[in-house]
Amino acid sequence: MIELENISKTFKVSKREAGLKNAVKSFLKRDYEEVHALNDVSFKIDDGEMVGYIGPNGAGKSTTIKIMCGILTPDEGNCKINGYVPYKDREKYVRDIGAVFGNRSSLWWDVPVVDSFEMNKAIYNIPDDVYQEQKAMLTKMLNIEEIIKKPTRTLSLGQRMRCEIAIAFLHKPKIVFLDEPTIGLDSVSKIAVRKFIKEINKKDGTTIILTTHDTEDIKAMAKRIILVGKGNVLMDCKMSNLTRKSREKKQSLDETVAELYKKYKIS
Repeated sequence: MIELENISKTFKVSKREAGLKNAVKSFLKRDYEEVHALNDVSFKIDDGEMVGYIGPNGAGKSTTIKIMCGILTPDEGNCKINGYVPYKDREKYVRDIGAVFGNRSSLWWDVPVVDSFEMNKAIYNIPDDVYQEQKAMLTKMLNIEEIIKKPTRTLSLGQRMRCEIAIAFLHKPKIVFLDEPTIGLDSVSKIAVRKFIKEINKKDGTTIILTTHDTEDIKAMAKRIILVGKGNVLMDCKMSNLTRKSREKKQSLDETVAELYKKYKIS
């Protein structure tokens, strides 16, 4: 169970005008402004749910995910996941989660991918029989049996992302955070990733939180969406409600989501 209650987070960001004079001035005295990344955010996610956490850039999605991962501490509110407070019980809590960030790698760059798998086996203290079973299952489902023998730096983006997803599920986490998991992938790789995530959710009951701008990812994987904008939760509904609205208006899902952005003035 994931439960966020009245979560708020504010950042202090330095600012200055353009020009050399202002650059020198900023060394002596900096001006700051407060950015309210999250404002009183509350929601619950049950075990085994697949939820699309969506919104435009700067909506507060990444800040929410970092709080749920235990990377950031909120200024106000409570976050409790599987009985843990992520930013207080991080050492115990991280054993229950996996994360894939489209712009960051969990793989060692110059060694074969399988060596990164072995490293995670040691970090999470995965029993050998569980590790071998999980590795065999993941590599088969994602079609990376041969790929994991190659150094990460030699892989294409699609190959690397499939390996990133595999390593995130290696220790059988109860919850996985997927941030733009198909960014930059070709159609074949996207279909493979979507199919895998749906199958692993059904097989192991893994809770999936998906943040993405790709509406096809949302349509293919999420059964519920939470729309966030300017740090506020604006909508929480079944994915079927959104697809039905799209059909009724005879428009693409992208157009339907864009209409929501305009409606809530967050585009």
